[in-house]
Amino acid sequence: MEASDGTEETPLPLALTRFQLSEEYGFLLPNPLTELPAPYGPWMEIAHDLPQLIASHRLRSQVHQMPQLSTQHLRGCEELHLAHLVLSFITMGYLWQEGEEGTVKVLPRNLAVPFWEVSQALGLPPILSHADFVLANWRRKNPNGNLDTIISLPGGESLRGFILVTLLVEKAAVPGIKAVVQAIRAILQLDEETLHRALQELAEAIRDMSKALKRMHDYVDPAVFYTVIRIFLSGWKDNPAMPDGLIYEGISDEPMAYSGGSAAQSTVLHAFDELLGIRHSEESTAFLHRMRDYMPPPHRAFVEEIHSAPSLKQHVLSSGDARLCAAFNQCVSVLADFRSYHITIVTKFITVAAAKAKARWAEPGDRAGPSAGKPPSVLEAKGTGGSHIFSFLKSVRDTTKEGMISA
Repeated sequence: MEASDGTEETPLPLALTRFQLSEEYGFLLPNPLTELPAPYGPWMEIAHDLPQLIASHRLRSQVHQMPQLSTQHLRGCEELHLAHLVLSFITMGYLWQEGEEGTVKVLPRNLAVPFWEVSQALGLPPILSHADFVLANWRRKNPNGNLDTIISLPGGESLRGFILVTLLVEKAAVPGIKAVVQAIRAILQLDEETLHRALQELAEAIRDMSKALKRMHDYVDPAVFYTVIRIFLSGWKDNPAMPDGLIYEGISDEPMAYSGGSAAQSTVLHAFDELLGIRHSEESTAFLHRMRDYMPPPHRAFVEEIHSAPSLKQHVLSSGDARLCAAFNQCVSVLADFRSYHITIVTKFITVAAAKAKARWAEPGDRAGPSAGKPPSVLEAKGTGGSHIFSFLKSVRDTTKEGMISA
């Protein structure tokens, strides 16, 4: 290796690889592992059988018989991510096997200790998050590229559809993530042409994300989502079904509280908000910032880097360039549209589905639907992450609109 002459350029800011981001997959884990090394066979065996074990109410007894495995044989990020995915799915199944009225107060040591250790190694919380559920939970079924999940929970094809459509939204965002990087470089280099093109690409990516989100209607049954799937994404913070949190046996004698999986844990919209200078209400901002603790640390660092970059909005305002101003407003407008569409989805899959589930339960003789048990009720008005879902989503959509530059 030749000695440097000391004249190399300083690296450009926001290189994707610095933040474990992929040129092709963005925040998704590229080609996740699907099997752990042999010593972890007992975890994989349970994980691959979760829907059946939960349906037959046998998961808890299987977990109690699981050997106490050391995490020291796990090597590298990919193995750790798969271990986190596996242990988080087993944990959610263990917690919610008997529904919202049959929760437990203690996660047994043979599950709690390895889950905690793997979480510490990755800088992730010991609960199922968006990073597990979507980013690390996909594989190619065949060379044609048909996608499937690695680990599943009850909910069958609707669960698979929910995960994979969310994954397609993440994939659609990739050109937008690259556009964020281009925009910040263009501001630093005072390159208005590149900046204009980057803003157009960002708006196009957000439109593609909305198109991908619309596929939710084709692949997810709202009744199955509401009565079967949703509880398994719920956490033990701000959740009336588990007001005291959860004791991780062998880690702490005091219960700990963590939020469930939430779209607010996706780094994509945090990155777009920071670039566009969108400022949400105090309450919404506090929730969104708390959700950043559920992101892989490099992704969180990416958002923080955008936050500390020069202000795009100020740059556009001071440029006095009408084309830049229009391109900026287009980005804000399509982001508000995306958020409006998310509200439409949530209305159909939660509010309307909850009303239908209640009505079905009230009708005698019609209790063999997607959920043979009583429909869940404690999270009717709350998101799985613990936010008051509609006031939060509407507030965030409205404050997005307010980010426009007025003529």
